[in-house]
Amino acid sequence: MITSYVQDNIAQRIGGNRFGKDDTVYKFEKIKRAKAAARAAHPETEIIDMGVGEPDDMAFPEVVRALTVEAAKWENRTYTDNGIPEFKTAVQRYMRELYGVELDAEKQICHSIGSKSALSLIPACFIDPGDITILSVPGYPILGTWSRYHGGEIVNLPITPENNFFPDLNSLTTEQRARAKLLYLNYPNNPTGASATAESFQFAINFARENDILIVSDAAYAALNYDGTPLSILSLPGGAETSIELHSMSKAFNMTGWRLAWVCGNELAVTAFAHVKDNADSGQFAAIQKASICALENQKDITLKICDKYSRRLTALAEILRDAGFNASRPNGSFFLYVQIPKSTRTGQVFSSGEDFSQWLIREKLISAVPWDDAGNYIRFSATFIAKTLEDEKRVLGELKNRLSDVEFVF
Repeated sequence: MITSYVQDNIAQRIGGNRFGKDDTVYKFEKIKRAKAAARAAHPETEIIDMGVGEPDDMAFPEVVRALTVEAAKWENRTYTDNGIPEFKTAVQRYMRELYGVELDAEKQICHSIGSKSALSLIPACFIDPGDITILSVPGYPILGTWSRYHGGEIVNLPITPENNFFPDLNSLTTEQRARAKLLYLNYPNNPTGASATAESFQFAINFARENDILIVSDAAYAALNYDGTPLSILSLPGGAETSIELHSMSKAFNMTGWRLAWVCGNELAVTAFAHVKDNADSGQFAAIQKASICALENQKDITLKICDKYSRRLTALAEILRDAGFNASRPNGSFFLYVQIPKSTRTGQVFSSGEDFSQWLIREKLISAVPWDDAGNYIRFSATFIAKTLEDEKRVLGELKNRLSDVEFVF
């Protein structure tokens, strides 16, 4: 097949005539290959996979039953465009009850086919060539990727223990502030597990107002809170004026594959998002939205049980890692535990990066975790490892402890 002209026609934003010719192997592919090699070398030994970034369990039975009922209804067969009114009203109640946020269901809420889809569409609403999107690193890159696709530029701000894992907005230059349109915040954070304080959010709100910047608050993990009350940036003074917030059915309801989220907050920004979205998709299946209403109405029971599980697992995981020498503590939110890697082992194995350490863990200990080298050398463990029962959970954690017990790390 002659494809030379197709190669030349590929947009520069994804590589142009170099697209498909880059032989770089990215970290998740490296992890996948390392796991396959470890299985081949040790077919009798289980790989402990703590790199998975999604819930390990199914949606709750009452939600699945609701989907079964709604999927069989004739009236649910059609396009839903920007969402059914019943779902928006359920979101309105949920935001009021859990976060103390009052929203207009019609004007300030719009569903999306997952938060990833929403993040890919938001730059089309706000980013023109030369505009800036501010991102924290390490972090979820989708808003930045699509900002570049629209000709925008990215300013990455590192989040580290030294700045309490919150971007130093004061480090932005006058020129960067003038060109910035979007500020992406993600708390509780992936991968660090850090939570934002009301004070940090308020500082960001004031900064955004002073510099005419819209905050995009990715709150996909917000309901996974283990201390105090979950926090929405919209609940703070000026938050609903300067911000839109993304919430998801994935993390707090075990509904990752159902692909349903919502954007809420500043009315004009939500309207702009709805306009772009209406030209990108025809809405999520009404039966999924109606089943999600069941989940939202039962959030106190469903999310409490999910939080109890992840809090228990993260507490045990942190203790195991501390015993092995890591500076680890259970985060206040998310299901991630992010720790700095050791420099070496006492026997002389040196680790130059998180990726280096991750490969060694898989190869030598059959433990899979995700490396992050964007702002220091770290590795991310997840509490979403597969364990169907409490007994199996204890077994997996016990095996993790056993595999790390014969190594003396140097930090």
